Amino acid sequence: MSGVLIYPESEAKRNAFATEKFIKNLGVRLVYDDYRGNADFVINRTNDYKIAEYYESRGVRVFNPSALSRLANDKQACYDFMEKNGIGIMPTRYEGLPVVKKPVAGHGGEGVLMLDKKESFEDGFVYQKVSNEPGKDLRVFVIGGEIITAFLRESKTDFRSNFCLGGEANLYILNAEEERLVKRIISLVKADYIGIDFVFNDGNIVFNEIEDTVGARMVYAKTDIDIIKLYCDYIRFIMKSL
Repeated sequence: MSGVLIYPESEAKRNAFATEKFIKNLGVRLVYDDYRGNADFVINRTNDYKIAEYYESRGVRVFNPSALSRLANDKQACYDFMEKNGIGIMPTRYEGLPVVKKPVAGHGGEGVLMLDKKESFEDGFVYQKVSNEPGKDLRVFVIGGEIITAFLRESKTDFRSNFCLGGEANLYILNAEEERLVKRIISLVKADYIGIDFVFNDGNIVFNEIEDTVGARMVYAKTDIDIIKLYCDYIRFIMKSL
């Protein structure tokens, strides 16, 4: 098998640890997001569903599939999809205050603002009601439909709890109700390796977003789980099954 690992060049450098893991475990070639060459399979780490579509149209297996990448990287579409399928969310297109304004295609908390003054809705942004437990969220890591681990992320200085922004992350054990909710979400999407994020509201977890090119820094910092190797083992299994 000849596989390629596709990253934007700047992200490949920033995620050198992960790229080396993929190369070591699968023997893939690292290429950048302008690459359109041959491959037996593609690991798409660009957040660009069009790259996945290009290869899928040529019969190439892409991890994650284009449909997942498209949904995960359009926050408003993802909220609408989840709500339509009975998954609770914090209300969007919210006209009250305070309100969280976040880029539709944003990642890692970048560009996310807490507004306390009204403004006209701007294209390309989600306007969402603030949970009543800001600065606290839950990330669940999923490979091939199986829950691998979960982390509670908290920040004492920011309403955003992202680990990359300095939030504290600790292992979290899902209770039975939380696990049922996660499995319900998993059943709605076809995905290979994702993070599912939740906020806390009234003591309960509420769906927040799906991370397509989910990072693993907190997993390696806080556990002995080699999650990229697990993902590579999964990819190898899928490719042998085709």
